[in-house]
Amino acid sequence: MSENRLIDVQLDEASLAPASSNAEHERRIALFDLKESNSFAVAGEERGPYALTLSVIEGRLAYDVTVAATGERVRLHQASISPLRKLIKDYALICETYHNAIRHASPSQIEAIDMGRRGLHNEAAEVLQASLRDKFVIDLETARRLFTLICALRIRA
Repeated sequence: MSENRLIDVQLDEASLAPASSNAEHERRIALFDLKESNSFAVAGEERGPYALTLSVIEGRLAYDVTVAATGERVRLHQASISPLRKLIKDYALICETYHNAIRHASPSQIEAIDMGRRGLHNEAAEVLQASLRDKFVIDLETARRLFTLICALRIRA
């Protein structure tokens, strides 16, 4: 198995926003899926597998990456939320619309909303990949799951 992976992912409890049951469910799934399958490398490093803690520090996203086996910090990267802010807001809105549609809309309406949700999720993952390119190398599926977790943090959209 590749050493360029995450074997542990944590969200800073103090950074978590209050969540609906649907958002909490999505967060649990993203954490599980991310731990099960991911591609994550720290640019210029070969010390994986890694552990990652996501948090918000003074209004910035913080990616605290350590060597999973030793706890030794590899990189603490703080990044502006600005490139993701509108995508986070739009994604929260479309997820709310999707969950409401499940209860009241026709299957074709639900499918159309879900397609839009997936498209926005992919766009956000691509923006995240690009914004982290110089620090971390991640594939699209890993970026999608990280974006879901970032949405769970206490971010003012």
